[in-house]
Amino acid sequence: MLILANWKAYVEDAARAKRLAAAAKRLAARYPKIEIALAPCAPHLGMLAPGNRSRIAYAAQDLSATTGGAQTGEVSAQVYADLGAAYAIVGHSERRAAGESGAQIAQKLQHAIAHGLAPVLCVGERERDAASEYLGFVRDQITAALAPLSPRERRAVIFAYEPVWAIGKSAAEAIEPADLAEMLLYIRKIALALMPGKGGTARVLYGGSVEAADIRALAGGSQVDGFLVGHASVDAAMFSALVKALA
Repeated sequence: MLILANWKAYVEDAARAKRLAAAAKRLAARYPKIEIALAPCAPHLGMLAPGNRSRIAYAAQDLSATTGGAQTGEVSAQVYADLGAAYAIVGHSERRAAGESGAQIAQKLQHAIAHGLAPVLCVGERERDAASEYLGFVRDQITAALAPLSPRERRAVIFAYEPVWAIGKSAAEAIEPADLAEMLLYIRKIALALMPGKGGTARVLYGGSVEAADIRALAGGSQVDGFLVGHASVDAAMFSALVKALA
């Protein structure tokens, strides 16, 4: 079970980043069956990841769609790999909302894979409708991201289902275990069509108002492989409760 902690831009000072990383290392040592990966902002990843010998892993929150060169402000996949990152979040709903296209997401996936990073492709509908058109929306997101990739590249992709409508809700308002199980089955069905022989066992995480109150039920009521956690991951007590609930 993987818990990927997306710190977003919540952590703005180095001292707090170090405290949260130290707390995560203690959790990883205490609960070895849970894999913990931290996704701090790029400067803090550069501070924390090099020389890491703990059980935790590090992830890039995003990466450039280019390989380097005259691209002011961009951070390439090679930079993250050289720093010691193991994962890269790609296509997060907040990046899509800022205008990121399916073609850009596919490029990022390819760059991540080329440099040994395991890409976590985020997909998810903005809202649900009675006609279930949201299923086609998720299918189109996956297809646009994977279509340009080779069969080998597709097999490296981890999926993260993050329904936008569930973000920022309470545990009681978020997704039900049965609904999550159906979506995981649907995502794996799409993946199977795009990568025969592998798609049915594709790793899928869930993100969207994950709390200690619902994480055990979500894990037990579906075939989820882990969780993508946002705001709760930067509260040491809340994050500890999430890990303990899964252990």
